[in-house]
Formats: sequence, structure tokens, C-alpha cells
Amino acid sequence: MTEIHHYFAYLIPTGWLVIAAWAAATLVRNRPPAPLFWSLLAVMQVALGIQALIGIILFLMGYRPNSNGPSWLHYVYGLIFPVVVLTFAHRYAQRDRFKDIPWLVFGVAAFLIGFATIRAIQTGLGID
Repeated sequence: MTEIHHYFAYLIPTGWLVIAAWAAATLVRNRPPAPLFWSLLAVMQVALGIQALIGIILFLMGYRPNSNGPSWLHYVYGLIFPVVVLTFAHRYAQRDRFKDIPWLVFGVAAFLIGFATIRAIQTGLGID
């Protein structure tokens, strides 16, 4: 189970940063993203949920991150912050001023989540 958590740990930030880069490229090109953008966004949200579920199971089994600092930071960076950011992104993307560019809202959210999850990896591996 821990190996799956480690595998997903590298998949998660990579996927989110790909979404952020895609949104930036879309902004530069001044065209809406391809439908695959939204599919990747959905896949990454599901992957984040799976990673969180595996992490919760590991926590209940007694596994804790090898953090040099406060271990709760691993949970904040890896779960709480991404969920809060995605909640705001879903709410703001539906507002009138963003109705033509919801992909930009999710691009910014993906950028924040990508680097937060990198920090979650660092705290989980004890690289503080």
C-alpha cells in the first residue's frame, strides 16, 4: 500500500503541473483548450481522491510520514490545501466574469496544487 502511495505521490504533482502548463499555453494561444484538458482535470481530481483515500488508510494503519518538522504539514499540503483550492476553483469558474475562461481558474488552481503536493512529498520523505 505504501508503494502505491509513493507512486501516486509523483503522479499527482506532475499531472497538476501539466494542467497548469496547458492553461498557460492556452492563454498564450488565445484559444479555448481541447476537450482533453477537461478530461485530464477530471482524472487528476479522481487521482487526488484515490491518493487521499490511500493516505487515510495508511494513517489508520499507523503509518506516519518521516518528517523532520511537524508531520501534520504533510496532510495540509497533500490533502487539505488541494481540496480547499479545488473547492474555490469550482465556485469561481462558474461566476459570470470567468464564464468564458474557466480553464484559467483551473490552471491557476493546478499550479498551486502542483507545488503544494511537491511540498507534501518533501514533508513525507523528511526533506524539510
